[in-house]
Amino acid sequence: MTPSLFEAEEPPPQASRLAAPLRALAERGLHFGTSSWKYEGWLGSIYREERYHTRGRFSRAKFEAECLREYAETFTTVGGDFSFYQFPKLEFWAGLMRQTPNGFTFGLKAPEDVTVLKWPPHARYGPRAGLANPHFLDADLFAKAFLGPLEPYRDRVAVVMFEFGTFGRSELQLAEFLPRLQRFLEALPRDWPFAVEIRNAEFLEPSYFAALARHNVAHVFNAWTRMPELSEQIAMAESFTADFSVSRALLKRGRPYEQAVKLFEPYRETQEPDEATRAALAEIVRRSVAKKRKAYAYVNNRLEGNAPSTIEAVARELL
Repeated sequence: MTPSLFEAEEPPPQASRLAAPLRALAERGLHFGTSSWKYEGWLGSIYREERYHTRGRFSRAKFEAECLREYAETFTTVGGDFSFYQFPKLEFWAGLMRQTPNGFTFGLKAPEDVTVLKWPPHARYGPRAGLANPHFLDADLFAKAFLGPLEPYRDRVAVVMFEFGTFGRSELQLAEFLPRLQRFLEALPRDWPFAVEIRNAEFLEPSYFAALARHNVAHVFNAWTRMPELSEQIAMAESFTADFSVSRALLKRGRPYEQAVKLFEPYRETQEPDEATRAALAEIVRRSVAKKRKAYAYVNNRLEGNAPSTIEAVARELL
């Protein structure tokens, strides 16, 4: 990565508070990051606005193109939601990696092309909207179109997460899902870190956890509107299914995504502390430490209003 012209400057206050604790945790294999990074609401706390001026004015285009470099001066990992919507090309990965230092990692979502059973009836899906997805759990497509271009940067991948939206009871039940998931996992390369995130609470059964453990695939402990609280997921027998842990603090239970966006944009500060989720994130990390596992925790702005502040609060509990 090319050295930044701004590295000698004093970082913003929150970035200054966070950088050293997060690096200390990372040295123990414990990594905290946010879900994505392009938030103007973090200007003045994580980002220095003057970095993104063009002709004396703030440039949103410059900010979105370059702020990952500054993000990596504070955090050691980041959640990549962008890959859910595409199969990025080699050139894209190369440009992304150039902005971050060696050792910085990405928690990437697998493209929805292999995790969607039926395409939602939204206009953005064009002629596919409402149709069955012929590439659902297509291991060959995933390996060639996603892992192939990413291969040169394998050491920069913290985890690849397969996020499955909520399946309707008439669409797919656990007894049907697990054999298909097993065949998919068996067909994948063995030396990549994978995790599965489900949105059907009724799938959290011993057979589900056993299926993941058989392949050293992590269950994603996910705080989401219709999933059990993180503390409940932690308490489930055998829910730590791999030699690393992954957690995603996305939404308060019972709160729709759209409501969280309206409440918390532009994500400048914590507006609604979620002490239970903070405590559960810390507990997941402590259990990982006890079993000498790496831990990756990703926090979304829509949980409390400002993901860096949530991370700062959890980090304080761990140091």
